[in-house]
Amino acid sequence: MTLSVIGNLAILVMLLLFLYRLQQTHVSFTRRVFSGLGLGVLFGWALQLLYGVGSEVLVQTGDYLDLVGSGYVKLLQMIIIPLIMVSIIGAILKLSGGSALGKISALTIGVLIFTTMIAAGAGILMSNLFGLSAEGLTAGAAEAARGAALQTSLGSVESMSLAKMVLEFIPANPFLDMTGSRKTSTIAVVIFSIFIGLSATGIARKQPEIFASFERFMGVAHAIVMRMVTLVLRLTPYGVLALMAKVVSGSNYADIINLLNFVLASYGAIAIMFLVHLLLVSLVGINPLRFLKKIMPVLAFAFTSRTSAGSIPMNVQTQTRALGIPAGIANFAASFGATIGQNGCAGIYPAMLAVMIAPTVGVDPLDPGFIMTLIAIITVSSFGVAGVGGGATFAALIVLSALDFPVALAGLLISIEPLIDMGRTALNVSGSITAGTLTSRLMGQTDMAVFNGDAEVSLDGEESAV
Repeated sequence: MTLSVIGNLAILVMLLLFLYRLQQTHVSFTRRVFSGLGLGVLFGWALQLLYGVGSEVLVQTGDYLDLVGSGYVKLLQMIIIPLIMVSIIGAILKLSGGSALGKISALTIGVLIFTTMIAAGAGILMSNLFGLSAEGLTAGAAEAARGAALQTSLGSVESMSLAKMVLEFIPANPFLDMTGSRKTSTIAVVIFSIFIGLSATGIARKQPEIFASFERFMGVAHAIVMRMVTLVLRLTPYGVLALMAKVVSGSNYADIINLLNFVLASYGAIAIMFLVHLLLVSLVGINPLRFLKKIMPVLAFAFTSRTSAGSIPMNVQTQTRALGIPAGIANFAASFGATIGQNGCAGIYPAMLAVMIAPTVGVDPLDPGFIMTLIAIITVSSFGVAGVGGGATFAALIVLSALDFPVALAGLLISIEPLIDMGRTALNVSGSITAGTLTSRLMGQTDMAVFNGDAEVSLDGEESAV
């Protein structure tokens, strides 16, 4: 380890200690998250300015940034399955047999699919407005390798029909799905938890003593898991700092400038969809500005971490503690939203790629028939997109193969993929929260006292004035 790396680590430790000091002085959770975000940007920018992209010092420093950032994401992933299970089972027990279960599921999935359809339209619109085309783009060694890898992956995607996608949701081995071994493991665990909850309520009348014991057990399990969630979420500002520093320090700004049109068009479509989410929540009587303010910390984490699935614990806490949404609905929305109908990864991204590639195969991207077909394919293929890194690529492969477009051209965007993926992931999480908010309001279960309260309920168990 060189002196330069040691010096970088010393600065990192000082920044982390500064964030710890903010926590000790009871600075609000939201402010600490954004302090971590800002410090991460500055630290990452300074590292790149001093050492340059790809330098050995930057690589070694990045390993230690990963220790903090990726380590935090792994802790979040650790608590996803326990949180989903105890929350959904507990919610069904309170529903007394799951009478509202079908309505909750239908509303949540319906909102996710509907917003993904709109997201596809936004991606098509911005791509055409910016005149995006894959024609004339040059491929370096990295882009060529990426294109070859996508071509290799095409075989497993081409045989994937909608029926097969839905079949993947069924947990043939729920204990294997608890390890997260499949792209649809999260939904599989949700379905398994539903069966446990329904089975428990089914014995409530015939064996009330056993049901009461199970209900008490779930109450204890829920309390322990929620405490674990709180402990992990307190680390969010530190994780955000390290994740953002790693992204900024490793970004190649020359490549970003070369593909600036695609970056601007992507964020234009993302901005449109954020406005759509705010419009939808306002239609059900939710103040959009207050809503946006309360979800900003989880959006900041999703932006820096680039993992929808890893955002589930913080997503659920935001919905329940800040928005007044019942735990059952919040877990359904967060869990489904990490796999089904991702607005950014399954909606905007495949649409933009298809419009870019269309001219290379002689298809007019402004043709109404092409646009309607593209939106339909994206809507159907938005089932089962993994909520971790690579989910957008998987969705794009499905759409491009369905259109019989060359998938290798998608590799041309590898250099700006992390930058765009940050915005897409934040949009995915916003979409799942919007689905939970709409479902809760339409079912009359939102605690508006929590949403409209003058106190900001922080996600680490503290309260502070707004």
